[in-house]
Amino acid sequence: MDLTVKTLEGKDAGKVSLSDAIFGLEPREDIIARVVRWQLAKRQQGTHKAKGRAEVSRTGAKMYKQKGTGRARHHSARAPQFRGGGKAHGPVVRSHAHDLPKKIRALGLRHALSAKLKAEDIIVIDDLVANEAKTKALAGAFASLGLTNALIIGGAEIEGNFKLAAQNIPNVDVLPVQGINVYDILRRGKLVLSKAAVEALEERFK
Repeated sequence: MDLTVKTLEGKDAGKVSLSDAIFGLEPREDIIARVVRWQLAKRQQGTHKAKGRAEVSRTGAKMYKQKGTGRARHHSARAPQFRGGGKAHGPVVRSHAHDLPKKIRALGLRHALSAKLKAEDIIVIDDLVANEAKTKALAGAFASLGLTNALIIGGAEIEGNFKLAAQNIPNVDVLPVQGINVYDILRRGKLVLSKAAVEALEERFK
């Protein structure tokens, strides 16, 4: 499929052909959802922790004698039913990550790209280069292109002035092509690819 290439000033800069094997699939929500779940689970810290009855600081002495009080039998005040006692089956420090085959991850990325193209939410920019690191100037260029909520994918490296100018614009994320991922594609409205990013993606999936 051919797509018109734009400049940052909003002018036409020719056309680029997008591979149907990457951008022309029929999007499958189940595959995309699996990849998103894998991504979010992997980045969870898992540092949540509650103290159990073996860890709380409280006496281990028997509360009162076993018989003759007319009350229920109890031993330690560290038991979960008492105020100040340990938590029963509380959260522990652990990893939430789970495995997902590489082929499914790659397929999920292609389906996410295809979903964006199907929704006409992909813009290809000739080159992501700013003459000076001025946020106001770049924000004006984005406004002329209709970019208020976008993920911008550059080549192997993001040009310094462009990176500095874009980092303070709200709802705009800038990543090198090796950082492209399904979750960030879906959480932003528009997907902006440089010509270098398109070439890198086609090289990656050929």
